[in-house]
Amino acid sequence: MIELSVVIPTRNRAIYLKDAIESIFKQTLNEDLFEVLIIDNGSTDETARVVRELSAKTKRIKYFFAPEPGLHVGRHLGAKEAKGEILVYADDDILATPDWLNSVKKRFEDSDVALLGGKILPMWEGEIPSWIDLFKSEPQYGWTIGFLSLLDFGDESKLIPADYVYGCNFSIRKSVLYECGGFHPDGMPQELIRYRGDGESALSRNIMTKGYAAVYEPLAAVYHRVPPQRLTVEYFCQRAFNQGVSESFTEIRACGGLSKPVPEPEQVNSPSFIEYLKKILNRTCNRSGDDIHLKYNNLKEQFAEAYKKGKDYHRLEVERDPALLKYVLKDNYY
Repeated sequence: MIELSVVIPTRNRAIYLKDAIESIFKQTLNEDLFEVLIIDNGSTDETARVVRELSAKTKRIKYFFAPEPGLHVGRHLGAKEAKGEILVYADDDILATPDWLNSVKKRFEDSDVALLGGKILPMWEGEIPSWIDLFKSEPQYGWTIGFLSLLDFGDESKLIPADYVYGCNFSIRKSVLYECGGFHPDGMPQELIRYRGDGESALSRNIMTKGYAAVYEPLAAVYHRVPPQRLTVEYFCQRAFNQGVSESFTEIRACGGLSKPVPEPEQVNSPSFIEYLKKILNRTCNRSGDDIHLKYNNLKEQFAEAYKKGKDYHRLEVERDPALLKYVLKDNYY
């Protein structure tokens, strides 16, 4: 009987995908209890061939082609096709630890658990820049670098806010996924960034609003690749720009359109990214040297500017295009 459905949306990262799937089939959990759904979101590389070759070794892999762009497309198709009641969402660039799925299964035996996350540890593939700690947050639970989807909240299970369950290690009851409105648009190609939304963040907010329990389980751990191109100032500024787009999307939906004033963060029903931005801008450099301090402060300014540009860009695009406004205000994106 299939209890867990692992859903991996992917696009043109066949070499990473192969390693991810192979790590999943090295689990301590019996293969009869889970399936792996690969949702090919319009790949033009060797993705289909890689999945076909791996499928020859097991009947537990299913392949679906979804040409419409957007991570939410793959996530929703995976939910629709899944046989398991527990949906285990992962990225194509993770490596699962051997007890990942077994730990997920055990935690969901508690009927109160609606959402589950775990450790997301770095697999550094390039030199770690000196400024990386600028983006490291340390809430009461542990530490996280959100822009790299990294998180370690220690070695004990605990209740956590749902927005600390990141998309690359995101397990949820299928019934809760639909009840709470599903995913919003995310993972758009950069040329379609105007269609980006706030991804799993809105789903997490709805889960918190309804009072469902989100749990951190340390043994449900994965490693997340951090390639050299993600360890650059340019990458972090691009992420800041994209986050600005997401913040604009969230605010417009919270207002029900463009005519009302932007709501306060508590009205949006999630911690504002602006607060995170303020914390970054208020941080000081502990390293000595005028050049280091100048570079540190310059990075903060670039980051803030990129975020503002993204937010302004999206709002202007929505103002110009009534069809885009209608898209932003959709009830759901199933």
